[in-house]
Amino acid sequence: MLFRMKLPQNKKETVLFMFLISIISVNIIAPVITGFEIGFSWQTWHQVLAIIPLMWITVLAIVLLTQQSAGWLTERIVDREDSFLAHMVINGLCSVLLISMFMTVLGTWIGGQQISWTPFQQFFVKWPRNFAIALAVELLIAQPIARQTMQLIHNRQKTED
Repeated sequence: MLFRMKLPQNKKETVLFMFLISIISVNIIAPVITGFEIGFSWQTWHQVLAIIPLMWITVLAIVLLTQQSAGWLTERIVDREDSFLAHMVINGLCSVLLISMFMTVLGTWIGGQQISWTPFQQFFVKWPRNFAIALAVELLIAQPIARQTMQLIHNRQKTED
């Protein structure tokens, strides 16, 4: 029952769910990672605002491309009998693992507005930090807000019936 109430149940809800998570994530993760890269300031934040739309579209594309692989990894780690929370945490971990690997490279290219070898050369230095930031945002902020929104929608639908 908890699975059903906190997860999208149709395409419209899936779109809303992905929209909420991606908007929250991109608006927190991009400025924090950029701040660690070039310093935290109003100018840095303003620069990040200009690239967020392209970053958001890229994140959505990567989420769609990695969703099946993250589900496959999750199934290998958790048992069907494990709790809802265990499934959500492990799925979040697998999703963020894959997405952060791609976005460490693509995000550097988008933010720097150039394609170079730099993200590959610095990958094992930058990726652990990026992964930790993204995982914290996903598990502590974006996913709980999106799941709570789904539960509110489903509770409202239940009372209307």
